[in-house]
Amino acid sequence: MNGAESLVRTLVAGGVDVCFTNPGTSEMHFVAALDRVPGMRCVLGLFEGVVTGAADGYFRMKGTPASTLLHLGPGLANGLANLHNAKKAHSGIINIVGQHAGYHIGYNAPLTSDIEGLARPMSSWVRTSPDARSVAADGAAAIAAAKSSPPQIATLILPADTAWNEADRIAEVLLETQRGSYSPQAVETAAKILRGDSEHTLLLISGSALSEQGLALAERIAGKTGCTVVGPTFPPRIARGRGRFPIERIRYVIEQALPMLQKFRHIVLVEADDPVAFFAYPNKPSLLKPNGCEVHRMTAWGENSVAALEALAGALNAAAKDVKQQKRQELIKPTGALNHATIAQAIACAIPENAIVVDESITTGRGFFPPTAAAAPHDWLQNMGGSIGFSTPVATGAAVACPDRKVVCMVGDGSAMYTIQSLWTQARENLDVVTIVFANRAYQILRGEFDGVGAGEPGQRAIDMLKIDRPTLDFVALAKGMGVPARAVTTADEFNKALEDAVRESGPRLIEVQI
Repeated sequence: MNGAESLVRTLVAGGVDVCFTNPGTSEMHFVAALDRVPGMRCVLGLFEGVVTGAADGYFRMKGTPASTLLHLGPGLANGLANLHNAKKAHSGIINIVGQHAGYHIGYNAPLTSDIEGLARPMSSWVRTSPDARSVAADGAAAIAAAKSSPPQIATLILPADTAWNEADRIAEVLLETQRGSYSPQAVETAAKILRGDSEHTLLLISGSALSEQGLALAERIAGKTGCTVVGPTFPPRIARGRGRFPIERIRYVIEQALPMLQKFRHIVLVEADDPVAFFAYPNKPSLLKPNGCEVHRMTAWGENSVAALEALAGALNAAAKDVKQQKRQELIKPTGALNHATIAQAIACAIPENAIVVDESITTGRGFFPPTAAAAPHDWLQNMGGSIGFSTPVATGAAVACPDRKVVCMVGDGSAMYTIQSLWTQARENLDVVTIVFANRAYQILRGEFDGVGAGEPGQRAIDMLKIDRPTLDFVALAKGMGVPARAVTTADEFNKALEDAVRESGPRLIEVQI
């Protein structure tokens, strides 16, 4: 058994049985080990940003980490943008990154780089295996880091000679046995605040508090006390749809977020962070909370927020009977022209039961949240890190994690081009993903940001940098070229039919919505 095989066997024994991969020469012994060792599913991506994004989507839905296999420093660098998104979402991932053999590094070959230096900004745990007999133990430590509370991104660098030299064992993964808890004192502080001034108290919830169970508890607390419950602008995952607590999110646009938060004197954080603006703008605040508003943390990432909410509900005597009856919203398929409202309506009608919705619709989808609250029960995933090219890889990983669930991926045309190679992986693996591309032929969000930062009136050169035309992208042709059936729609009626067909059929599909 060589070092590579000891690592693969350790990964499988440690419950890591999916590897999203884009290997090169230095990783060939690891590839050979993947071929020899049963129990590991290997999913090839044609770009490393697809690989790392898929690992993020897999963790968000499965709750356990997958591994990636990346080629040296440049391969890792290609995947860093989606590792940034994964880190912001607190996803657990194990990156295996090849390195030159130790004796070869000193020659400064073309692909030599500081891999540890590249890994550290997006990884909480980084290690280079010194020899083949250390590889298994290092792999077990990487698994433990990825499965810790909160989960981490762990990057293990595997020099080629440690992969091909002889090893003697696999290693046991030593995990923390104690489940993440919470502070009873923090819960009591939150209860005291809610008893005293619930009208001016905001419960800002994220992470596990956005699960169906967490939201049900938050709804009881809101019903009992009259406090307001909202989520962050972009949550990692939230349970939504009929019968679930339809909370709002903090608005992205500062001019909309400020009045939304202005009445609050207290903000109780449940795995969430202080509400801050996504960017700095001249003469606009970075902090969105009003002056004098006090912030109190009830739980942090990795703590048991559902148990904390249960304790808070108990302290307040909040029960199911306190839940306010939701007004049932009737869903009607739209007709006529395509616009933001009819697009949202069509999607709300089409989301199937237990679907996974991955949202990178950015400008087009900014108003999708209210209409889709009445859709069939589903999970909704968003990009906490802001690096675009997020949705199609995350949808790919989510589909690998949950093969029994339909995945609906919504993406703007500019974002789609960053990781369009995801479609090829979806076709190869026959993943049940419906990709909806909103083709407005522009980086439309940047046009709004140009105005928001006060950059003046854009001239022709500026406009050219904000538009995606000359030539016009043909997403139907791009999808078909990668093996994904596709169609374009220009009316609400066509969109309804395309969604109905795509949801009914299995395997990947793409719909280009021409706006």
